[in-house]
Amino acid sequence: MTNRFQTVLLTMVILAGAMSAAGQTTTRTPPLTPWGDPDLQGQWNSQTSIPLERPLEGPLAAKESLTEEQASAFERENRARYDLPPNEGSPGTYNAFWRDFGNPLTRTSLIVDPPDGRIPALTQAGRMRLDAEAAARSTRGPNDSPDTYADLSNWTRCISRGWNGIGSWYSSNYQIFQVPGYVVVFQELIHEPRIIPLDGGPHLPDSVRLWMGDSRGHWEGDTLVVETTNFDSRTNFRGSRDTLHLTEHYRRANDDTLDYRFTIADPHTFTRPWTVVRPMTRIDIAERRSIFEYACHEGNYGMVGILAGARAEERAEREGARR
Repeated sequence: MTNRFQTVLLTMVILAGAMSAAGQTTTRTPPLTPWGDPDLQGQWNSQTSIPLERPLEGPLAAKESLTEEQASAFERENRARYDLPPNEGSPGTYNAFWRDFGNPLTRTSLIVDPPDGRIPALTQAGRMRLDAEAAARSTRGPNDSPDTYADLSNWTRCISRGWNGIGSWYSSNYQIFQVPGYVVVFQELIHEPRIIPLDGGPHLPDSVRLWMGDSRGHWEGDTLVVETTNFDSRTNFRGSRDTLHLTEHYRRANDDTLDYRFTIADPHTFTRPWTVVRPMTRIDIAERRSIFEYACHEGNYGMVGILAGARAEERAEREGARR
């Protein structure tokens, strides 16, 4: 058999094998840790311009999905808005330099259930509680002129961002660490880690309440399922307080993507559970993108400035009234 004929025959065998394989469905094996758990480790970012709820007006209203081209264009246009000149009389705010690069998503809402992409209606008890809270807050200074530090959110006070599955327009970064028996999800916002045991043990006693809640995890195939309860009474996630029951799913979709979704169940607040899908993409260290220290107000000077500014405005108003 000549070398030329051998080469032709080998090429035909390779092509035949490739064509045969193309007609078969292959199952991707996710990477594993040295001790055999699915490997979710790395730095991940969940930023996107797609809103939590499907808008009732505008280009995303009345449609469930976008094409990939439309999604990419929507992301570019949204980022470009941050570089527009501020309105007359406004000092402006952070421009696009400070904001995370968004992940184009083809959905028009992060909420996938209910199908309308909207947060379910509040229960009667939930509505009464939120109305009472709003009425009590209205007796004190407005949000931009608080009476005391207690009128400001825990995030503004640099205490805690709380569990943050939605992310923000900046610092929507997370790092996942794994050791045998534990997964740690570290969020950049106010540098808060969640240490999640995988031993199947019970939640903490009901009397123990935490800013980030008490998390317990287990594996279902290649998916990490995390149940979190025991939230602090000062928790505030879309109206939920300490009755929030959170279920999260983390799955490695490919080398550079985590399929992340969570379900909110709080019958004291919402008439039904609701589910959000927010994929995370790997942070490319080579592009000089990484998690950094979240210094909040750099010594909390912002709190002093906010309250001092509010008191200065009040003095100016009193002096104006006297004149």
